[in-house]
Amino acid sequence: MKHSKNKIYLLSGLVILFSLVGCNEDSQLSFDSSKAKFVMPFGRNYNYADVLVTRAVDGDTLLLESGERVRLIGIDTPELHESNKLYRDAQRTKQDVTTIQKLGRRSYEFTKNLVEGKRVSLEFDVERYDRYKRLLAYVYLKDGTFVNAKIVEEGYASLMTYPPNVKYADLFLKLYQQARQNKRGLWK
Repeated sequence: MKHSKNKIYLLSGLVILFSLVGCNEDSQLSFDSSKAKFVMPFGRNYNYADVLVTRAVDGDTLLLESGERVRLIGIDTPELHESNKLYRDAQRTKQDVTTIQKLGRRSYEFTKNLVEGKRVSLEFDVERYDRYKRLLAYVYLKDGTFVNAKIVEEGYASLMTYPPNVKYADLFLKLYQQARQNKRGLWK
């Protein structure tokens, strides 16, 4: 009981302190005296120029070391996981769910081998987040490989263009057409 009261007092004190300071997403709480300096960052002040991809969630979504998910702009890979989109895609393409998931597994494996455990940089377009609160980004490996483009070029993604995020739409279309013509990846 005593520990619970102490936690409540501590949390109450922090709430009051934060409200007095007026912190926003990128602010910092600072205390500086001649004897000590204390800095406590708040919000997301993350360096997207050098971030680790901890895992590929599927062929077009990544998980970063920050815990954020990144949806690769401009591309769409077959669904790997059970979802409403999986069933919509099955109806639209006239393929069974199992076939789509097998293609999704191949796309996922390609993306996983390309980026998982590697440091990348993110480039943003007009919109920074999608409706699911995932970061929307173009992703680059440290050697300069453009991940979104590479997945399309090797035949593991279709195109998904949502204005206003269209910076590389023409490049992706060209790479997609070449992958299909040359029967790469999923188009074999």
